[in-house]
Amino acid sequence: MAYAQCFGPNFILGFVFSCGSPSQQRLPLMFPASHSGFSLKFYDGVCARPFKFQSPSIVAAKHGSMRGFRALKSVELDQFVTSDDEEGEMGDGFFEAIEELERMTREPSDILEEMNDRLSARELQLVLVYFSQDGRDSWCALEVFDWLRKENRVDKETMELMVSIMCGWVKKLIQEHHGVGDVVDLLVDMDCVGLRPGFSMIEKVISLYWEMGEKEGAILLVEEVLRRGIPYAGEDKEGHKGGPTGYLAWKMMAEGDYRSAVRLVIRFRESGLKPEAYSYLVAMTAVVKELNEFCKTLRKLKSFTRAGLVAELDREDVELTEKYQSNLLADGVRLSNWVIQDGNPSLHGVVHERLLAMYICAGHGIEAERQLWEMKLVGKEADGDLYDIVLAICASQKEANATARLLTRLELTSSPQKKKSLAWLLRGYIKGGHFTDAAETVMKMLELGFYPEYLDRAAVLQGLRKRIQQYGNLDTYIRLSYWFEVKETLVGVLEIEALLWKESHGDFDLLQQGEKKRKGEMIMEPVDQIGMLVSQIGLVLLKDM
Repeated sequence: MAYAQCFGPNFILGFVFSCGSPSQQRLPLMFPASHSGFSLKFYDGVCARPFKFQSPSIVAAKHGSMRGFRALKSVELDQFVTSDDEEGEMGDGFFEAIEELERMTREPSDILEEMNDRLSARELQLVLVYFSQDGRDSWCALEVFDWLRKENRVDKETMELMVSIMCGWVKKLIQEHHGVGDVVDLLVDMDCVGLRPGFSMIEKVISLYWEMGEKEGAILLVEEVLRRGIPYAGEDKEGHKGGPTGYLAWKMMAEGDYRSAVRLVIRFRESGLKPEAYSYLVAMTAVVKELNEFCKTLRKLKSFTRAGLVAELDREDVELTEKYQSNLLADGVRLSNWVIQDGNPSLHGVVHERLLAMYICAGHGIEAERQLWEMKLVGKEADGDLYDIVLAICASQKEANATARLLTRLELTSSPQKKKSLAWLLRGYIKGGHFTDAAETVMKMLELGFYPEYLDRAAVLQGLRKRIQQYGNLDTYIRLSYWFEVKETLVGVLEIEALLWKESHGDFDLLQQGEKKRKGEMIMEPVDQIGMLVSQIGLVLLKDM
């Protein structure tokens, strides 16, 4: 029996044969190991007596007819590759074809054309495997595949076989530290014989570099592919066009290296290369992720500062953080301009969606509001929750005009959605320290039959209390307390009593005495719910690409 064994793509092949004369019984045969890890051997029962081809002719052919060779059922190459005929005969044509191709006295296409009727699909696959071996003319394998393609004899199994062989060659080149030019030359050779180095094939090569720890090699490969203008996958029905730059940037993002992904795409573009438009969207996603991580880090730092664990940021540190965030936003805007310039108009909605996510993470209310309307103009409606987040950001920044524009949509929303939007408006005012506006929002909610959350009510009362201490104006505080039930406004009532006592007796310490009567109740600091949501939002805006 004969077996083909491999250590790369799984390839199993069996032969059973018998010979007409005793002098020709069970001739052993072996192919040397290939780039892709194939090894073909014939065995004489249990005892294996290897016999090597002697170039340029095949010694086995000199012993006479090989009609006794019979092929078993399957060839396995990451999956089983089966022939049309389970017991297809291995004829003289197989060995004669290899011998003629080895001699290189005629064009491979002429030889195969002449022997076309004598070679089965299985035998043609074995010819490919033979010439993929170390020490053989690998270009001949490409010539054979080219002829198969022109004759329309490349089925799915043959294509998978050839792709696996090519991957083996590429892996060998990487392992032997060949330059990326050699790898790209191989991709070009593939194109010449009809095995196009489309995006999926280039993706495989990038992954090989990445998995072998050759990340710089992957970058150089993509750069060389772009420089030579090697074609990759075309646009799909929605106008999205994948490519090597976007795939490499995605690989970087998967490891959390968002900044490098952005720099990669920008560097390729500014160096005169032409990355696919889709890569700009990938880089914009990386900008959003980096901004999100940056904002989470700043919030942690502020919490440590409030706890007294670290010193407050000095002016220089604040300027550096603002500059870093500003540079990220500038990169995102630049990428968005390139998408609009080079991409399909169907991508414009996605561009504004990415910009919206960027400005939300950065806390830029006016710019975020603009992206909401830009999305409307291109026919892409943002989720209602995003309107609420932007509303809260604008309220926290006291952007009265933007807040008023965003509130106009409440007239057409349902009651639950209206309550939710007003709650976000309230939290925005609380976050920005605008407690008079927050109190008015609370009263508006109560008039509409919406009861604010306890923490929101407590935060407003606490903020108003501080204003009373500063300015002595009790009107808003009293009006707001009137709306609350006595049980839940015990703190506010006691505070008012203490303040009135202070006005008549001049003893402000009584305010603190009133606070001690709270019977264990505490007014908690307002939670930074906008910031927390931005952290949780992640990539809810970003669809799978």
